[in-house]
Amino acid sequence: MNITILGTGAWGTALGMHFALHGHGVKMWSHNAAHAQIMQESRFNERYLPDFRLPDNLNVFSDLSQALTDAELILVVTPVVGLRDSLVRVKEAGFGHLPVLTACKGFELDSGLLTYQVAQEVLPDNTKIGVLSGPSFAQELAKQLPCAVCLASENFEWIKKVSADLNTNVMRLYANDDVLGVAVGGAVKNVMAIATGLSDGLGYGLNARAALVTRGLAEITRLAVAMGAQQKTMMGLAGMGDLILTCTGALSRNRKVGLGLAEGKTLHQVLKEIGHVAEGVPTIDEVHNAAAKYQIEMPITAMLYQLVRNELSVKDIVERLMQREPTSE
Repeated sequence: MNITILGTGAWGTALGMHFALHGHGVKMWSHNAAHAQIMQESRFNERYLPDFRLPDNLNVFSDLSQALTDAELILVVTPVVGLRDSLVRVKEAGFGHLPVLTACKGFELDSGLLTYQVAQEVLPDNTKIGVLSGPSFAQELAKQLPCAVCLASENFEWIKKVSADLNTNVMRLYANDDVLGVAVGGAVKNVMAIATGLSDGLGYGLNARAALVTRGLAEITRLAVAMGAQQKTMMGLAGMGDLILTCTGALSRNRKVGLGLAEGKTLHQVLKEIGHVAEGVPTIDEVHNAAAKYQIEMPITAMLYQLVRNELSVKDIVERLMQREPTSE
C-alpha cells in the first residue's frame, strides 16, 4: 500500500519507518521545508528520533501534492493543534477523497472535537475516516519491538480491511467500530499520566500510583460512556492498555510533565525541557469542559485544571483527592 504520513515528529517517523520496513511505499510530509530536506538527505530525523536510519523506500517532502501523489491512505500524525490545517491543505490540494487515519490524540482546542470528528468536519464527503490509537511508544516501534494497537472507524468494513492489509508480526492491529471510545481513551489517558507523574515525583509510592491509574480509568470511562461510547472499549487497548503504558512508562512525555511539576518547575520550563508535544497539557481544559457539558464528576481532571491555572499547588492535589467525600466504587 502507498501511505502518506503528514507530520515528521517522533511518532510519525516511527510509523513511517515501520510501514516502510514491512514493504509499503511511504512518503512523509513536513510543512517545514528545511526539516524535510535534512531528513531526506541525511536519512535521519535528528530532531525527534535521531538514532534510527530511514529505510530507502521512505521519502520526505515539503510539497504536499508530491507527497500525496499515488497515495492510497493518509496518516495524520501532526500535533492536534495542526490537524485541521493539515486536512484543509489536503482538501485544497485535491486529495480530500483519500482514506484518512488520524494518529494524534486529543481534543481540538475551542471546538472540543475529537480528531476523527475534525476530519469529518473538514472532509464531509469522505466515508473512510478513522483513528489509530493504543499503547505504543515511538522509540520501541522504531526498534521493531512488538506492540498492539486499534484501528477504529464508523465504516467497519473498511477499517477491517485496512487492519488486515497493515497488520504485521511487529504491530498487531485490532479493528474496532467504536471510534468515539477509542478516540476518547487516547485523549484522556494523557491527562491521567500527568497526575500519575505528579504522584510519582512527590514520592507517594506505588499504592498511590495504582489508585490514580484505576480511578483515572473510571473517569475516562465515565466521560466516554456519557459521550456515547461503549464501556467495553475502555477495558481494551485504547482504554486501559494505553492508560497503563502512559502512566507507568519512562518514555511517556505526559508522565514527564507531572514529574517535572513535582520538582517545582514551571509548566513552561517542563515543556521546554521535554522538547516534544505533550498533548495532555492542552487536553486538560477540553476534558474539564466536556465533564461540565455532560455533567459528570472527574475529580483528577478538575484538580489538574486548577493546577495549570495556578489555583492549586502541586502538593495540594493528592491531599484534596484523598479528602474527598467517601463514595462507592
